Amino acid sequence: MSTVQSIGGKELRERLPRTAFAFRGYNVTNLGRTAELLAHEVYGPIVEECLTTAGEIASDELHRTINLLDRVRSQEETTLAAFADAVALIVAMECAQVRLLRELFDVDLLSASRTLGYSLGEIAALVCDGSIRLEDALPVPISMADDCAALGENVRMGILFSRGATLDQPAIDAACRELNLRGEGIIGVSAFLSPNTRLLLGEGNLVEQFRDHLSELFPGSVHLRIDDRRWPPLHTPVVWERCVPNRAARRMLVMPTHIKENGPKLISMVTGAADYTEETIRPLLTKWVDHPQRVWDVVYETLRVGIETIVHVGPAPNLLPSTYKRISDNVEVQLSRSAPRRFGGRFVSTISRRAWLANLLPKRSALLRAPYVRHVILEDWLLEQQL
Repeated sequence: MSTVQSIGGKELRERLPRTAFAFRGYNVTNLGRTAELLAHEVYGPIVEECLTTAGEIASDELHRTINLLDRVRSQEETTLAAFADAVALIVAMECAQVRLLRELFDVDLLSASRTLGYSLGEIAALVCDGSIRLEDALPVPISMADDCAALGENVRMGILFSRGATLDQPAIDAACRELNLRGEGIIGVSAFLSPNTRLLLGEGNLVEQFRDHLSELFPGSVHLRIDDRRWPPLHTPVVWERCVPNRAARRMLVMPTHIKENGPKLISMVTGAADYTEETIRPLLTKWVDHPQRVWDVVYETLRVGIETIVHVGPAPNLLPSTYKRISDNVEVQLSRSAPRRFGGRFVSTISRRAWLANLLPKRSALLRAPYVRHVILEDWLLEQQL
């Protein structure tokens, strides 16, 4: 993967017809370089306005003070207990970065080919392309944030991955179903990161129980790494416990929307395709709450349609840039013919660990484009510009 910050505003503007904007979602760290942008002589006023507006919307919704400016200036990271703050902060800064790019560099997201967003990033993408106003969109996840945080106190994440073949999704579903039937809580897939990687979220010790039965469930080299931190259980049935999808759907019934026909197409993480229309926006956003994120399908779609540049929006974006990088690195290794040691044990072993990719390449040839896509981390790019 080529990460390029030195690309100029003029070139970035010229590349817009084959550019996608990728919006990050919630993570355990959410500040990124926001404090630098806020303190910037030129950027500061726009950043302050966006943080203030989002904080006021969140405060009005929850009837308590959420001061994003104080949080950023004191460099106080969000915790799960402050999930509502994190939601407001992420959306505010994604809106701010897109505004800075448009108002100061004449690089307009509306001239891009595609947008995409992981988790919360999908909502931010809809706000930034004008499909939903911030004051209509932000209150919905904010209103559910405290319940999601409370559910997350009992939730663990597991990263399930194979070093060889593609993971057997029906076997994963069956294993989750069997654990759920024990009545000890709910476990489910939260994200499809690649054919050989899944994110699992489970209540109590269900992720540990899943790991304990790996050898029985999956013959071969399949592993599960447990993340000890706590995560809001979005994109899984765990949120059903507090009726989060239905409550969100009810709020969205009165939410004004306006899908622009001539704007960038938003690739949904629910379906993996550009399915947003005036008729589908509410059903898709309702499914967004409890359906797994189809990261792999969305990433592949950007390669399939010929995207050449991806602008990563938000504070310290991680998951989407790292996903593209893994694909790029794997493709380069898989296709390498330059080194004589390709017949050596180490190289053969490396290739065998990418059997899933070798099997996919003949029918998913667009993967070959991954190493040539240029990536821009927007907050870094902004701070490198000379104004």
